[in-house]
Order: sequence, then C-alpha cells, then structure tokens
Amino acid sequence: MKTSPPPAFLFDLDGTLVDSVYQHVLAWQEALESEGIVLSVWRIHRRIGMSGGLMLNILARESGREIDEACADRLRRHHAAAYNRRSATIRPLPGARELVAWLSASRLPWAIATSGRMETAGPVLESLGVDLSRTPVVTRDQVRYAKPDPDLFLAAAERLGVPIENSTVVGDAVWDMLAARRARALGIGLLSGGYSADELERAGAYRVFDDPADLLEHIDEVGGRR
Repeated sequence: MKTSPPPAFLFDLDGTLVDSVYQHVLAWQEALESEGIVLSVWRIHRRIGMSGGLMLNILARESGREIDEACADRLRRHHAAAYNRRSATIRPLPGARELVAWLSASRLPWAIATSGRMETAGPVLESLGVDLSRTPVVTRDQVRYAKPDPDLFLAAAERLGVPIENSTVVGDAVWDMLAARRARALGIGLLSGGYSADELERAGAYRVFDDPADLLEHIDEVGGRR
C-alpha cells in the first residue's frame, strides 16, 4: 500500500514558539528613540516578524525620517543589545516544548526559520531547549531576504531534505503566512503573537490555533500522526 510522506513542520520562532514579540517591540522602540525617531508601539508591533531591513524602510516612511545605511546599522545593533537585555524574561509559549518533543518522538521532520539574526535568536533557542546539532535553524544571517519573502522557509525545507510543497509553516504573523504562500507551503496561524484569526486567515492560514499547546491538542487534524 502506497502512503504519502509525513508533513514537515517549519516554525517561526518569536511569538510562535517563544513569548518574545513584545520584548522585540520595546527593544525596537528604544532603538528608534535613540535616533530621535518616535513611533507608537502599535505601529512597531505590526511590523514584527518581517525582515529588519524592510521593517526599517516602512517605519522610516511612517515617521517621515530618512534612515541611511549607517543609521540602519546603529538601529540594528541597538535593537539587538536592548532585546538581549530583556531575553532573561522570555519563556517558551505554553506547549512549545511538548509540541517539538512530540514531533521528534513521532519522527516528523521539523525546523525553525526566523527573521531574527542568531545574535538575538540564540538565547531564546536555549530557553526552548533546541539542540542546534540536530534541529535545523535558519536565521536572517543565512538568506538573502527574510519574510515576507519565502527564502527562510525554502532554506529550512532544503535543510530537512523535504519538498516545500509537503511542508506546513507555523507562524504568528501575517508575514509568515504570506511567505508560506509564496513558498507554496500550507500555513497554520497562532494567535500568540497578537494578530487576529481573521488577519491570519486572510494572509493564507488554513487553520488558526491559540498557541503551541492548542496546536498539539489538534495535531492529528493537520497531518501529525505517529
């Protein structure tokens, strides 16, 4: 009897596996204000999860302030430092450890693909208990473009050795869902990053769950079987 290959799960990190979205927001606010750029927190939140360079372009347009290459570099470094100061308060989201442990025990391929750079992703990966020697982790440092471009998820599927068409992207932001659609993968949205179910579905999510614990409870509904 012929059987289809098991699906691979490609996870975003911030707001999907770890509760770190708002630490990123506050770190970006601090970085921007260090350059005299004042923006409401909600405007920053709406851009979390996309490429840092694209995010700065959009925030520059919204603030009316030109951000040249030198300023962008200072902002990225200030954000990384401000975020890492807050990283001790970051915890895995409910069910995150259990979800990835279940996938590993079930021999279902999974990887992490994040728009963050390793300098900020590293500490939270440790809190999640990710073994970098066994779990593929693709960061912004390793691809040409980050979300909403599909490069991160394409690279993660390649690292796993699975077709992207047989992969499911799990993320908390519309940028994850848009990148999944462009990569030709299915998208599952989580509410744990602050986007609504309607926003995630309009961006391409075919299912939406509260958080990793809720996804694990319904994992058989999205192709997760032992």
